[in-house]
Parts: sequence; structure tokens; C-alpha cells
Amino acid sequence: MSAREGIAAGMDREAREPTILQFVPFSSAVDAGFWHHFTQLKLDVLQLSEQAVPVVGSYTNTDAPGLPPRLHVEYDALERRKAASRWSCHATGTLINTNTIEEFRNRNKQDLLKACATTLWEAITSGQALQDPSLLASFLMFTFADLKKYHFYYWFAFPAFTYPKAVYKKPPQSFTDDLTQKEIASLLASYTDQEADFDQGFFCVTKSGEEFTIHPLRNYPNLRAAADTQSNQEVYLGISDPSTLLSNPGWTLRNLLTLAAVSWSKQWQSYKVLCLRVRTRNGVQDASHSLMVEVDLGEEPMPLSPSEMPLCLGWEKNERGKMGPRMVNLSANMDPTKLAESAVDLNLKLMRWRVAPQLNLGVVQQTRCLLLGAGTLGCAVARCLMGWGVRHITLVDSAKVSYSNPVRQNLFTFGDCQSGGRHKAVAAAEALLQIFPKMNSKGVVLSIPMPGHTVGESLLNQVKEDVSTLEHLIDEHDAIFLLMDSRESRWLPTVIGAAKQKLVLTAALGFDSFLVMRHGIREVGTEASLPSTTAIPRNSIPGKMLGCYFCNDVVAPGNSTHDRTLDQQCTVTRPGVSYLAAGHVTELLAAILQHPDRGLAEASVKEQGNVKEGVLGPVPHSLRGFLGRHQLLTPASTAFDQCSGCCREVLKAYMEEGFEFLLKVFNSTAYLEEVSGLSRLHHCVDDSQVWELSDEEDME
Repeated sequence: MSAREGIAAGMDREAREPTILQFVPFSSAVDAGFWHHFTQLKLDVLQLSEQAVPVVGSYTNTDAPGLPPRLHVEYDALERRKAASRWSCHATGTLINTNTIEEFRNRNKQDLLKACATTLWEAITSGQALQDPSLLASFLMFTFADLKKYHFYYWFAFPAFTYPKAVYKKPPQSFTDDLTQKEIASLLASYTDQEADFDQGFFCVTKSGEEFTIHPLRNYPNLRAAADTQSNQEVYLGISDPSTLLSNPGWTLRNLLTLAAVSWSKQWQSYKVLCLRVRTRNGVQDASHSLMVEVDLGEEPMPLSPSEMPLCLGWEKNERGKMGPRMVNLSANMDPTKLAESAVDLNLKLMRWRVAPQLNLGVVQQTRCLLLGAGTLGCAVARCLMGWGVRHITLVDSAKVSYSNPVRQNLFTFGDCQSGGRHKAVAAAEALLQIFPKMNSKGVVLSIPMPGHTVGESLLNQVKEDVSTLEHLIDEHDAIFLLMDSRESRWLPTVIGAAKQKLVLTAALGFDSFLVMRHGIREVGTEASLPSTTAIPRNSIPGKMLGCYFCNDVVAPGNSTHDRTLDQQCTVTRPGVSYLAAGHVTELLAAILQHPDRGLAEASVKEQGNVKEGVLGPVPHSLRGFLGRHQLLTPASTAFDQCSGCCREVLKAYMEEGFEFLLKVFNSTAYLEEVSGLSRLHHCVDDSQVWELSDEEDME
């Protein structure tokens, strides 16, 4: 026989000989927060007990090429009973912890694995695994926790049986080799159906023509028996395959084939298996890289009872590639404060990973926010800002916490009301630190001077100091929130914010309505600061031309607290309105910070206007919500040439005269109207026409 004939004969013999299917084992991935939860469980519950503790794991079939199949144990794995999401596959685990490192080293590992495998074998032979297929992805977590040094030793086992020996008739094929794009799309649509009732990790699949349908695994024998009598239907076993290798399925297929051999070997020895893998690219899901394999389980005699359980294997290799445990040293970051610091932004990171990869979390985190008002709105806005990752918040208020506050103002407790009540600003700032110790929060007790609130000689120095303090605070911060409960209290920070070109946002409440708006950012000191309305585009308004809170008013703010009844002194509003307003004003800030033009972003005049968008979409000028009608409007308006808060004359007087100008305004609203030009407008119409005009503008 020639050399060429010998090679050909060898290849022919190799083609005829059965090839054992190889599986890719799991690698463990334990979240650092899990060890903190486990520490509390050990100290408070387990103490010296070594009883087995249930733990939940999860894996996915969505990993990028080159990554090993990973079984994740998340921070809440000791409390959760199912996978974290619809797209994660559930794995049932057991944790056994020892009290000494010697016991951890000396415990017979084969006995541990066998005990875990026995439970799995009983689930397979009893049919329990057909009802709960996640049991086929069982795992053991064997641990020792050195709580003095915060060293955690652990060793995972993923029990699987050597029975049966799965032989593939031909090497595993990619979906693109056997299925059309239409068939792949049909399979993917059935797999991602939110209403479908099947275990995400193990299932069976029917194919009729080019249509695929996924069913619970327990339906396989009936579907296969029916398909045997029909020429146009095929039935497959299916798994969500954690492997990313081109020719090897994941570890979970081992136990599924064991279940098939135990349950259905008398009817069938050959099975077609779909190893489904899903990737998302540019928002589009794709499964074409999944594997299809046809295996022959042969006629190997089946063990009859758990006492005749086949051999099992499954201990994980460590990071050095050897059989042995792993160790994680968390002494540097096991402090709860540091753990919280790494965990609080998880939702934001997931947003960037899955939804908005262009999201700039750094600019949000670095934004310094000044909240003027620490009441119902101030508390709610502070919490929302924390959720967005803001770490620098200063709250300003002069009031104290009363007994009516804690139920509506979520940063206060009953204890804050006692002994005359704590100052709201201070109590709220301390509450933020209790929620997250890494917050840079400060409370400032300050009464904001207001137009129409006369300043006597005895208060002159105090008011001057208050104005200076407010100016300094606005200088130090990037975003100013006006969250007070009176119209005139918003005037001074509006003027200072406009003069210093700060980003100013207002939120105001009615009984069942709210207003949220951003103030236009003025080009102070130039004649172009307030362009003529004739130059304004019809579809949008540039950010520098947008009006402020007072631009729709033709009357200057005055003393609204004089001679008021109890219901007029308090903000009477439906409880949910403040949370809606707080959420919207926070999201408005986030949209501004993620827009390329920031505070100068243009606002659409129309509901569906064509304007430049940021990462989080277009940025409206204002939002007016009406809870009674469950309606939200987004009107936009230009700056008013005679606005009492931001017109050129008022800003010029403030910047040139400073406190002297402000003092005149505090003592006389009429003076403010004279400077702004509102008084000249009043001479043109009588009072009834003024109010009629104001109402019409508000409706527009």
C-alpha cells in the first residue's frame, strides 16, 4: 500500500469511527458584593453551623467570542430564588461553608461532589428535572471565610455524569450551515417571546416547514412521538448555550443528554440538539452563530437506581489551571462604604452597556447641584439626583422640620421633628449621607431675601450677609434648582443665576399640576443678549433666547405671604405631584448634561419639532403636567424684554449697583417694575386687561 493510500484509508477509518462530543466547562464568576452578604449571613445566622445553604446562580448565552462560559453568583444570590432577568438562565446551587481553613483543606472533595451529584441523579431518575429543568444546571459552592482578614476561599463543582457517551454523527454545525435566515428568525422570535412558558436554559423545539416553536422540555416525548408519524415535522432538544467555541457546546448539555438517556432511551437513541446562542449588535439580535448537533447515545445499559449512579465529575480548575480552590482578598474593599460606592451606580452602568453607550456618566457625577428649598420638592429632587450619580449636593432652607413634613418629605423622620424640629437643610444633608456615605452633601441655613419684603435697619446687615452667601453658593455650583414654595423667593436666585450664566431649573407645584422649566442662559454684557423676536426661528428657540420663570408675567413678584390663611400658607397639592415634578426636573438636567450644547440646547416650539437631540433625546424648555387629566405639555417661550427677572435692564442694574439695587427692590416692588419697564406696560392697559393678558399668555 502506498503512503497516499495509507493516509486515505486512515481518514476513511476515522470518518467511520464514532467521535465523542466534547463539552466546555463552566468558570465561576462571583460578585464582590456577594461576600459582603455572605459575611452578614455567617455572623448573624449561620454562626458555627455548617448546614447547606441554597444559593442561586445564573448564566447567559449572549457572551462575545473568546469568553469562557461563566456561572455568575450575584450579590443577592443568597436571597434571590430565580435568575435576575428573562435573559438569564437559572442555576440551582448549594453552599457549604466550613469553620476552619484546615477543615476546608481536608474535607473529602469526592464525597462532597458525590453528595451533590446524588441529589441531581435523583432529580433526573424521578422526573423532577423534567418539571424543573434548572436542576440540570446544579452547582456546589464549597467555602471558607476568614472574616478577620476578609480572605474568602471557594471551590465550585458543576456535577455532570459520564453516562452516556454522546457520539456525534457529524461535527457540530453552525446554524448558517443548516438553516435559512427565515428559519433562524423564526426560532429567535419564539425564544424571545415574553409570553412563552418554558425554562430559559432547557427546552424542546419543533420545526414545521420554516416555522420554529419552543416548548417546555417535559413535552419532548409527546412531540417526538407525534413527529415520528409526520414527515414534515422535526423535534429538537434545546439549550441556551453558554459556550462561545465554534465546535463545542457548553457544560449544561451533558446533563440534558443524561436525562434523555435515562428517560427516553427505550424509544430513541438519536437526538438532534439546538445549542442556541444570541448576540445583539447595533440593537439587532442574531443567532446565526448557534450550533446544531446530532448525537447518538447508543444502547449503553442504564443504571436502575441512585445506588447505581454513574461516575460523576465537575470540580472547577483554579486560575492556574490546576485542580484546587480559589481565593479572593477583599480586605481593601470589604468596607461597606466602599462596597456601596462600587454598587450604587450599577443601574447607570447597565444603562450605558445595554441602552445608551454614549452616556457620559462622568459629567453627571461631577455636576455640583444647589437645591434652594429642602422641603417636599427639595427632598425628592435630591434623591433623584443621587440616583443619576450626582455626588455634590448643597441644600438651602431656613425652615425647621414640623410634624406634618416626614410623610411627604422623604429625607425626614419623626425624630427630626422633636424638640422644636431640626433645620431642614441640615437634616436633609445628613440623611443623604446616611443613604450613601460618599455623598458630598451640605446643609446651609439661609433665608433668601425677596421683593416686597421690607428690610428694616435692624435686618440690614443680616440681609446683606444672606445675599453675599447666596451669591457665593451660586458661584460654587453648576446647576441651580429653584424649589421654593413662593413666587417671590425665586426672584433673587433667578437674577444672580442669569448674571453669572448658570444653569437654572425651576419646579413649582399646584394642587394637581406642576411646572418644570429651564431658564435661558443669557449672554450678559452684550447687546445681543436678548435678540429681537423677529429673528427667532419658527420651529425652535435657541437656548440663549429662552425665557425664565418670570418671563410670562407682566407683574413683578411681591409679598405673597402677607395676610394668608392656613391653607394659603401651605403648599396644598396631591401627594404624587411633587414626585412627578422632581422626576421631571432631574431628568431635564440629565438631558441637558448629555446634550452637545448643554444649557444652550435649542427647544422645539412644536410637539414633534425637528431639533438637535442629545444622548437622551431633545431638551424641552418647560413641562406642564396636569394630574387631573394625566396630561403633559412641553411649551416653549422666548425671553420677555421687560421681564422682572432676566431682562437686560434688571441684570445691568444688579451688576452695576449690586446690593444697593437689590435693597431697593426688597423694599419696593414698584421700583423693580420701573427698572424692568413693566410699569410702562401697565400704563397702556388697565388692571383687568393686565390679568386677562397674563391668563392668555399662560394658556398659550
